[in-house]
Amino acid sequence: MKKTLLVVCVLLVALILGSFANLGLIIMGGKLIPPPPGANVLTMEGLKASIHLFQAQHFLFPFLAHAIGTLVAAFFVAWMMPTKNGLFTAIVGACFFLGGLLNAIYIPAPVWFIALDLICAYFPMAWLGFKLSPKPYFVSKSAV
Repeated sequence: MKKTLLVVCVLLVALILGSFANLGLIIMGGKLIPPPPGANVLTMEGLKASIHLFQAQHFLFPFLAHAIGTLVAAFFVAWMMPTKNGLFTAIVGACFFLGGLLNAIYIPAPVWFIALDLICAYFPMAWLGFKLSPKPYFVSKSAV
Protein backbone atom coordinates (compact mmCIF):
# COMPACT_ATOMS: atom_id res chain seq x y z
CA MET A 1 0.00 0.00 0.00
CA LYS A 2 2.79 2.41 0.93
CA LYS A 3 4.64 1.66 -2.32
CA THR A 4 1.46 2.09 -4.39
CA LEU A 5 0.82 5.48 -2.81
CA LEU A 6 4.41 6.50 -3.54
CA VAL A 7 4.06 5.45 -7.18
CA VAL A 8 0.80 7.39 -7.63
CA CYS A 9 2.21 10.50 -5.93
CA VAL A 10 5.41 10.42 -7.97
CA LEU A 11 3.45 10.06 -11.22
CA LEU A 12 1.15 12.97 -10.33
CA VAL A 13 4.02 15.23 -9.28
CA ALA A 14 5.92 14.31 -12.46
CA LEU A 15 2.96 15.18 -14.67
CA ILE A 16 2.56 18.51 -12.87
CA LEU A 17 6.29 19.32 -13.15
CA GLY A 18 6.31 18.41 -16.84
CA SER A 19 3.22 20.51 -17.45
CA PHE A 20 4.81 23.51 -15.71
CA ALA A 21 7.95 23.10 -17.83
CA ASN A 22 5.76 22.91 -20.92
CA LEU A 23 3.76 26.01 -19.99
CA GLY A 24 6.88 27.97 -19.06
CA LEU A 25 8.47 27.28 -22.44
CA ILE A 26 5.26 28.21 -24.29
CA ILE A 27 5.11 31.53 -22.42
CA MET A 28 8.81 32.21 -22.93
CA GLY A 29 8.57 31.27 -26.60
CA GLY A 30 5.77 33.76 -27.17
CA LYS A 31 8.03 36.51 -25.81
CA LEU A 32 11.16 35.48 -27.73
CA ILE A 33 9.39 34.74 -31.02
CA PRO A 34 6.22 36.84 -31.06
CA PRO A 35 3.22 35.56 -33.00
CA PRO A 36 2.74 36.88 -36.52
CA PRO A 37 1.06 40.28 -36.86
CA GLY A 38 -2.70 39.93 -36.64
CA ALA A 39 -2.59 36.53 -34.92
CA ASN A 40 -4.71 36.13 -31.81
CA VAL A 41 -3.19 33.30 -29.76
CA LEU A 42 -5.12 34.02 -26.56
CA THR A 43 -8.11 31.88 -27.54
CA MET A 44 -8.41 28.55 -29.30
CA GLU A 45 -10.64 30.09 -31.94
CA GLY A 46 -8.14 32.89 -32.57
CA LEU A 47 -5.29 30.40 -32.83
CA LYS A 48 -7.23 28.22 -35.28
CA ALA A 49 -8.11 31.27 -37.38
CA SER A 50 -4.53 32.56 -37.54
CA ILE A 51 -2.48 29.35 -37.69
CA HIS A 52 -2.00 29.83 -41.45
CA LEU A 53 0.09 32.95 -40.66
CA PHE A 54 2.64 30.98 -38.63
CA GLN A 55 6.07 30.20 -40.04
CA ALA A 56 8.45 27.39 -39.03
CA GLN A 57 10.07 29.58 -36.35
CA HIS A 58 6.75 29.87 -34.54
CA PHE A 59 6.66 26.11 -34.02
CA LEU A 60 10.09 25.90 -32.36
CA PHE A 61 8.98 26.62 -28.81
CA PRO A 62 5.83 24.49 -28.94
CA PHE A 63 8.03 21.56 -29.99
CA LEU A 64 10.61 22.34 -27.30
CA ALA A 65 7.85 22.70 -24.71
CA HIS A 66 6.40 19.30 -25.56
CA ALA A 67 9.80 17.60 -25.65
CA ILE A 68 11.29 19.20 -22.53
CA GLY A 69 8.06 18.89 -20.53
CA THR A 70 8.07 15.16 -21.25
CA LEU A 71 11.80 14.91 -20.50
CA VAL A 72 11.41 16.66 -17.12
CA ALA A 73 8.51 14.44 -16.10
CA ALA A 74 10.21 11.22 -17.24
CA PHE A 75 13.48 12.14 -15.52
CA PHE A 76 11.62 12.84 -12.28
CA VAL A 77 9.69 9.56 -12.47
CA ALA A 78 12.79 7.50 -13.22
CA TRP A 79 14.66 9.17 -10.38
CA MET A 80 11.91 9.01 -7.75
CA MET A 81 10.39 5.58 -8.36
CA PRO A 82 11.38 2.80 -5.94
CA THR A 83 12.77 0.72 -8.82
CA LYS A 84 14.32 1.90 -12.03
CA ASN A 85 12.43 0.38 -14.91
CA GLY A 86 11.06 1.98 -18.02
CA LEU A 87 7.40 1.23 -17.37
CA PHE A 88 6.65 4.43 -15.50
CA THR A 89 8.58 6.63 -17.91
CA ALA A 90 6.62 5.00 -20.74
CA ILE A 91 3.40 5.87 -18.89
CA VAL A 92 4.59 9.49 -18.63
CA GLY A 93 5.46 9.49 -22.33
CA ALA A 94 2.01 8.08 -23.14
CA CYS A 95 0.25 10.75 -21.05
CA PHE A 96 2.11 13.57 -22.76
CA PHE A 97 1.66 11.87 -26.16
CA LEU A 98 -2.10 11.79 -25.57
CA GLY A 99 -2.01 15.53 -24.84
CA GLY A 100 -0.02 16.11 -28.03
CA LEU A 101 -2.43 13.99 -30.03
CA LEU A 102 -5.38 16.00 -28.71
CA ASN A 103 -3.54 19.21 -29.67
CA ALA A 104 -2.97 17.81 -33.15
CA ILE A 105 -6.69 17.11 -33.46
CA TYR A 106 -7.90 20.48 -32.16
CA ILE A 107 -5.25 22.84 -33.55
CA PRO A 108 -4.83 22.60 -37.33
CA ALA A 109 -1.02 22.81 -37.40
CA PRO A 110 0.99 21.88 -40.49
CA VAL A 111 1.39 18.15 -41.08
CA TRP A 112 5.20 18.36 -40.86
CA PHE A 113 4.95 19.82 -37.35
CA ILE A 114 2.37 17.31 -36.16
CA ALA A 115 4.49 14.42 -37.45
CA LEU A 116 7.70 15.80 -35.93
CA ASP A 117 5.98 16.51 -32.63
CA LEU A 118 4.26 13.14 -32.27
CA ILE A 119 7.28 11.12 -33.41
CA CYS A 120 10.11 12.98 -31.64
CA ALA A 121 8.75 14.87 -28.64
CA TYR A 122 7.15 12.25 -26.42
CA PHE A 123 8.40 8.66 -26.33
CA PRO A 124 12.00 9.48 -27.31
CA MET A 125 12.15 12.15 -24.60
CA ALA A 126 10.62 9.78 -22.05
CA TRP A 127 13.33 7.24 -22.94
CA LEU A 128 16.02 9.94 -22.69
CA GLY A 129 14.70 11.04 -19.28
CA PHE A 130 14.91 7.42 -18.14
CA LYS A 131 18.48 7.07 -19.42
CA LEU A 132 19.68 10.38 -17.93
CA SER A 133 18.23 9.80 -14.47
CA PRO A 134 20.47 8.75 -11.58
CA LYS A 135 19.79 5.80 -9.30
CA PRO A 136 16.32 5.85 -7.76
CA TYR A 137 15.95 8.21 -4.83
CA PHE A 138 13.54 5.96 -2.94
CA VAL A 139 15.09 2.51 -2.85
CA SER A 140 12.86 -0.20 -1.50
CA LYS A 141 14.20 -2.23 1.44
CA SER A 142 13.93 -5.44 -0.54
CA ALA A 143 16.28 -4.03 -3.20
CA VAL A 144 19.04 -3.25 -0.66
